[in-house]
Amino acid sequence: MYEKLLERVQSKQALVGVIGLGYVGLPLVREFTRGGAKVIGFDVDPGKVEALRAGQSYIEHIPKEMIEGIVRSGQFEPTTDFDRLREPGCILICVPTPLTKMREPDMTYVVATAEAISKRLRKGQLIVLESTTYPGTTKEVMLPVLEQSGLEVGKDFFLAFSPEREDPGRTNFTTKTIPKVVGGCDRKSLELAKACYEIAIDTVIPVSSCEAAEACKILENTYRAVNIALVNELKVLFDKMGMDVWEVIRAASTKPFGYTPFYPGPGLGGHCIPIDPFYLSWKARQYGMTTRFIELAGEVNVSMPAYVVSRLMDALNDRGKALKGAKVLVLGLAYKKDVDDMRESPSLELIELLQEKGAKVSYNDPHIPVAPTTREHDLHMSSKKLTPKSLAGCDAVLISTDHSAYDYQFITDHAQLVIDTRNATKGVRRGRKKIVKA
Repeated sequence: MYEKLLERVQSKQALVGVIGLGYVGLPLVREFTRGGAKVIGFDVDPGKVEALRAGQSYIEHIPKEMIEGIVRSGQFEPTTDFDRLREPGCILICVPTPLTKMREPDMTYVVATAEAISKRLRKGQLIVLESTTYPGTTKEVMLPVLEQSGLEVGKDFFLAFSPEREDPGRTNFTTKTIPKVVGGCDRKSLELAKACYEIAIDTVIPVSSCEAAEACKILENTYRAVNIALVNELKVLFDKMGMDVWEVIRAASTKPFGYTPFYPGPGLGGHCIPIDPFYLSWKARQYGMTTRFIELAGEVNVSMPAYVVSRLMDALNDRGKALKGAKVLVLGLAYKKDVDDMRESPSLELIELLQEKGAKVSYNDPHIPVAPTTREHDLHMSSKKLTPKSLAGCDAVLISTDHSAYDYQFITDHAQLVIDTRNATKGVRRGRKKIVKA
């Protein structure tokens, strides 16, 4: 089985299956088709599948012309029919791994996907989990479910883990050029996974085990979470001391060694950094350890939306206004600049906190014209047009995401009060007395 599948993979004859056609899965589809493979994409959302079949893209940085081309050519076929999981030689799993309300790993989507594959698993297939998770998931969660098929890993089928490293909006690195770490359950699984990704990715980095590959991604995101927490905490301290944390970071960044700049914000966003470190914390407790850095970083980062709201309340109070009944316009619904990705966006929590305190909240985001329903949020809102009248009609404008499309001088000129959580107004010359950093 190993030699036969390896030959088919290396000759690009093996069909590649991608489960989950979101911000991770769809870029993978693009790169595998560019590399010359045929891809079948699986998703439980009929709306997504119908859009793709019609040549439409629901992800801003994936052009519809590309989707049209690979669908028309027959290189890519999206489907909701999971019975077709028998067809691919390689199956890549890109499903969500959220946290429960108790901040514990939610393996619902991973287990459901493993069960769907197990029912249809045949000899000579490679399964790769890409969803970010705690070390041990592939062997402790995926493997037992797959073995319910009666097939044996390393002999009848093959299993590996390769963490996704997507960063929507980044232009200097792409899915193709970001090195791909791969760990297998055994040597044959590793070699097959490496060969599979070499079709689409420039550099593939093999490691000794699935656990090492799983831990790699957790380390990357824990590193970022801890350092962001540090500057978030210093932001609060420096504000009390009358200093601008952005100026301090800019000055520290002039050192050519021993320092890497991280930047504060209104809270953590995206599908990785707010979630992944807690996966490791949960796993550590099974070994009788407490990950104090992770827990403290989480505490600081989670508190940022409330800090921003408190700064807004103080700024309104200084102007003789209460937050209750105030009109607040939130700029940016996406979790980072210049993307349409709002997963775990701090803007969502900011809006809900403001509403809980009685504020009348609206938002603008040129990348998200209508706020979609998510697992945790349903705003029932659409983007409000930015005009001199709409800006002046608000008691405060809260910059949560620093999109490049915004004219911050125009915003400051017409707004009564600007709360800036991203240092977006650094180039503004007129009306700086209206600006409050938060």
